[in-house]
Amino acid sequence: MSVKERIERLRALIKYHSKRYYENDAPEISDFEYDKLFEELKTLEAEHPEYNDPTSPMQRVGGAALDKFEKVKHEVRMGSLTDVFDFEALRAFIRNVKAEVGQDTEFSVEPKIDGLSVSLKYEKGILTVGATRGDGLVGEDVSANIKTIRSIPLELSESLDITVRGEVYMPRKSFERLNKEKEEKGEALWANPRNAAAGSLRCLDSKETAKRGLDIFVFNYQAGSFGDGSIKTHAQTIDKIASLGFKAINMLTISSSEDEIVNAVIQLGNSRADLSYDIDGAVIKVNSLEKRNEMGEGTSTPKWAVAYKYPPEQKKTKLLDIIVQVGRTGVLTPNAVLEPVKLAGTTVSRATLHNIDIIREKDIRIGDTVIVQKAGDIIPEVVGSVKEERKENSVPYEMPSTCPSCGGELSYDDVNDFIDDGEDFSLGALRCTNPSCPAQLERNIEHFASKKAMNIDGMGGKVVKLFLDNGLIHDASDLYYLKKEEIEILERMGEKSAEKLLSAIEASKQAGLARVLFALGIRHVGEVASANLASKFGSIDAIFEATEEQICEIEDFGLIMAKSVVDFFKKDTTKYITSRLKEAGVILEEAVVEKTNEFEGLTFVLTGTLENMTRDEASEMIKARGGKTSSSVSKKTDYVLAGEEAGSKLTKAQSLGVKIIDKDTFLKMCGI
Repeated sequence: MSVKERIERLRALIKYHSKRYYENDAPEISDFEYDKLFEELKTLEAEHPEYNDPTSPMQRVGGAALDKFEKVKHEVRMGSLTDVFDFEALRAFIRNVKAEVGQDTEFSVEPKIDGLSVSLKYEKGILTVGATRGDGLVGEDVSANIKTIRSIPLELSESLDITVRGEVYMPRKSFERLNKEKEEKGEALWANPRNAAAGSLRCLDSKETAKRGLDIFVFNYQAGSFGDGSIKTHAQTIDKIASLGFKAINMLTISSSEDEIVNAVIQLGNSRADLSYDIDGAVIKVNSLEKRNEMGEGTSTPKWAVAYKYPPEQKKTKLLDIIVQVGRTGVLTPNAVLEPVKLAGTTVSRATLHNIDIIREKDIRIGDTVIVQKAGDIIPEVVGSVKEERKENSVPYEMPSTCPSCGGELSYDDVNDFIDDGEDFSLGALRCTNPSCPAQLERNIEHFASKKAMNIDGMGGKVVKLFLDNGLIHDASDLYYLKKEEIEILERMGEKSAEKLLSAIEASKQAGLARVLFALGIRHVGEVASANLASKFGSIDAIFEATEEQICEIEDFGLIMAKSVVDFFKKDTTKYITSRLKEAGVILEEAVVEKTNEFEGLTFVLTGTLENMTRDEASEMIKARGGKTSSSVSKKTDYVLAGEEAGSKLTKAQSLGVKIIDKDTFLKMCGI
């Protein structure tokens, strides 16, 4: 057998066994045997590039990392759906459709997969382009990443020129595995499978995407030569899509009965916990393609479909304990320890209770049966307790009288010291007054290394605690004096981990003064205020000499913030830490940026993911041109700069009539 014949034979074998494993759930060989076939093909293709084939299974492992994603204009607009939140609205939709196109109109009901939409374009049956939805008209070419998803066929069973639409998602098992790996590395966890899927599909390194375990359901034919005209309904479309080799949307219900449609939505919702993936609703569509064309499209959504959004899933469980965590500013936050319960696709065993006010208001007691849900299907929260199941000897919960970390004195926040800077303030917020509190130190160093501060990759909570417990660090400045031989001998570290961490620490020296100020954790001074402070004074030395009056001259700075800055820079610990940072080579001066005034008087709100640009970078461009950024949309907002996967801020901007711009428009406004 020639090399070419062996390569073709291996490709055929791997495709066959992949289908048995991923589509039929009936593998015939072991993972070990499959991996051997894969490795042999990998070696042969590397040695003989003249036999490269775009449909080879080797496309699944990813290729060279990209610098950026190219833009793709969609052949057919990838629209969104109108949402309904109750059955009254759903029934009204059904009745209105029937009144317009006939009482015999059938509807399909299918799960609304909680992922991100993509289009898949095939030419003569070969996958050529996979693109994100973007703004519906223009997306990003993520073909290299799309090809790593094993359930997406690289070659169809028919030689067609078509484009289909699907929803890429992360199965719950993949999500749990990924977060476990991140936890072991001390990295921030993904909030939910949808965010993890979106982040994975937009990795510039497709080899990384290949490791994430993404999957897809294809649910729509978009464009191209799809058949001989015999396909008249959505249900037939789904059957055809499946016959071509796609993993088509499942659990499809077809009915013209209003009650049956509502019951199908209810049954689908009841099945959420049993699924291996997340759904956040049900999609109800007119089944007839002819009637869809007759109804047409609205300005941004089709008139023939709606999405019913399920309310947050709620479960009962036991409140086993309430433990108190001390934050970096000394705030004591009570957290519920729960009997583990499966909720919205993940196991929940903890939930924040915020402060004693909330606990008293909801009358939550240790030992209670409580109702829990995920706010926005992301953050676990205790809704309340089930009073009728409460034990007779239960007592109201009281916060500790001393700090649980250091035993220091506690005090409640003073209303006169309140400032709306996003800090977790309330009259029920209790603080440890001991500046040397170990818990505060741990949180402070975590904050110092966090992404928006010094961005030291790998320096998560577990690693910080490990270093503190082993006496390697005593404050944030010690990070810059760590030695490889000290790190690699620690548990879960090793030589490569030590080298990677030290490299990240070295890179953080170039973060700039604004990030350093934010990293230092000055009370009342957040990310934006830190940037303004750096811009005003230009160097750490100048800030040490600044007076309250001078600081108050900065826009949005008041007396409380100014006093906080002056008090912070009077401390001996601040002088010690900043001197060691300077000695280590950390940049403590602000780069001079040439400023213009074309955005003077304008307020921007940034939302969504911007292609090849962080929101921080866009914000700096706005400020350099005299503009301001805000975290919330109001009537005073001039522009909303919206990227991919923009959320509620975009919706609010639309409702208020605020001008919405994309990245290209923004760059033109900047003269770029």
